[in-house]
Amino acid sequence: MPESAHHLGHRERLREKLTLAGGDALHDYELLELYLFRSIPRRDVKPIAKDLLSRFGDLGGVADAPVERLTEVKGISEKTAAEIKLIKALSERLAREQVIGRSVISSWSALISYCRTSLQHATTEQFRVLFLDRKNRLLADEVLGKGTIDHAPVYPREIVKRALAHEASAIILVHNHPSGDATPSPADIEMTRELQAICQPFDLVIHDHLVIARENTASFKTLGLM
Repeated sequence: MPESAHHLGHRERLREKLTLAGGDALHDYELLELYLFRSIPRRDVKPIAKDLLSRFGDLGGVADAPVERLTEVKGISEKTAAEIKLIKALSERLAREQVIGRSVISSWSALISYCRTSLQHATTEQFRVLFLDRKNRLLADEVLGKGTIDHAPVYPREIVKRALAHEASAIILVHNHPSGDATPSPADIEMTRELQAICQPFDLVIHDHLVIARENTASFKTLGLM
């Protein structure tokens, strides 16, 4: 069934608003509408955009939602869900470009933004390690532990092994707390201290351990835990 003149006019008005005033002039659901236009060309997508935001909380939550959960929303096919996942991939790639090849110590806010883009909406715990060269430039970002909502298995000796493979001089530890509380747990603190002891003979520096939650980020170094 062809779009009504109203829907066509609405789409053109949104595109014009974006072009003239930029993304800040649009509501989250309007930005999502614009994105959905390309994969759902023949129906009003405003209700779909609002349903997605209602279910997943915000744009980041929508982008991070699994395909199987996205398709539970009326009007979202597997094809459209796959295209929504592209938002996540693009946002991570753009955030990564702000830190790759630069000293992460002098680009700390960009690093935090990159880590939050990757982890703040994840529904299960993930443990990542950022490997740095002698100039503190990012060599690699690897997921070395995935788990449940409150636990991801981490093996300190495997972290050191990967650091040596990358010829890294320093690392930054990053993991998320899907519970929403960024406060480091006793297990987080114990594992970090164990890793520090293992790293010392290899002159491998741990710059920080970041804990990412939905609303905030905790730094072991800032908290005096390392």
